[in-house]
Amino acid sequence: MEESSDSDCRSESVPQIIYRCKKCRRIVASQEQIVSHEPGAKKGFRWSGKKGGPLHKNEEPEECSSIYVEPMKWMETVQEGFVEQKLQCLGCKGRLGSFNWAGMRCNCGAWVIPAFQLHKNRVDECNL
Repeated sequence: MEESSDSDCRSESVPQIIYRCKKCRRIVASQEQIVSHEPGAKKGFRWSGKKGGPLHKNEEPEECSSIYVEPMKWMETVQEGFVEQKLQCLGCKGRLGSFNWAGMRCNCGAWVIPAFQLHKNRVDECNL
């Protein structure tokens, strides 16, 4: 029995999901660094598709097109003291997303403050 409890402890400390840059496959985040948020109200306006177009009453909420993470060491522009800027992969310098210490609105309508956004179409989600 001791053996199984030992392996349970190890499985909790090892990330189950990691996110990699699609271009160079460098690890940019893990499941533990994800900042979750609740889908927010869009307050009468669409935040994607037709900019500023009215929102229809029976319109379904959109799936988030980004993930939000904690600030990390690889985020050079954060370390340099910028308030908002694009986030580039350290390996290939490809654009992965952006950040803003004052926050950003997700396409689901929620405000994330501070916001360190990685676009899902720029990273691969990998199960370990």
